[in-house]
Amino acid sequence: MAGNAARSGLSVTSRALALLAAFDARHRRLTLTELASRAGLPVATAHRLVGELVTWGALARTPSGEYVVGRRLWDIGLLAPVHTGLRELASPYLHDLYGATFATVHLAVRDGLQALYVDRLSGHASVPVVSTIGSRLPLHATGVGKVLLAHAPTDVQEAVLASLTRITPYTISQPARMRRQLASVLEDDHATTVEEMTLGACSVAVPIRAGAEVVAALGVVVPSLQARERDRLVSAMQVAARGIGRSLPSVDPSE
Repeated sequence: MAGNAARSGLSVTSRALALLAAFDARHRRLTLTELASRAGLPVATAHRLVGELVTWGALARTPSGEYVVGRRLWDIGLLAPVHTGLRELASPYLHDLYGATFATVHLAVRDGLQALYVDRLSGHASVPVVSTIGSRLPLHATGVGKVLLAHAPTDVQEAVLASLTRITPYTISQPARMRRQLASVLEDDHATTVEEMTLGACSVAVPIRAGAEVVAALGVVVPSLQARERDRLVSAMQVAARGIGRSLPSVDPSE
């Protein structure tokens, strides 16, 4: 296999990281053969490294013989500044917002060309939600993503606009239309989506500022979005966002 040959000169650390990188939102459980294939490693090499990763706790083996990300790796990930700073300061406000709306509440930051979900509280309503804590979703198809994209540097906006993937029939895939939406986000200070990421789910999001800089976005997911309900949600979310923002001067979520 050419990929295996190309990786033969990699360090042990690089090979171990390739195994961990084999997991993503669509590949949460992998067999040893699948791990080796996705990492571009010989099965024998993958078997040895996977054994060490399991012993350390970075991976865990299920009763069916598949491998999943281990709890120890998750625990270490929670120590990242984006979690320990922003997430801890925002937590009381997210719970207040959840108590006022009973909707699924999201806290997200921009990670390159995607929205990284730092925290999430699940709502009572039966609304399909694909995000999880730590997941990354497209900026152009999510409420929090549109907020972050509207305030992103020009080069980031252009890169996203050049590849507007259609996820549902309602996803905006026309650059000109998305530009108009981003302008509205800046003017209205909030963003909305209507079944653009998941059918049956709408969202509203507002920016969180540290001083004048938008450093994160706060969003909620609801089954439908009428004007009166949208205005009520935006008002409650902006109160929460301002509260979070006042706590942020000493926190840099991009660290």
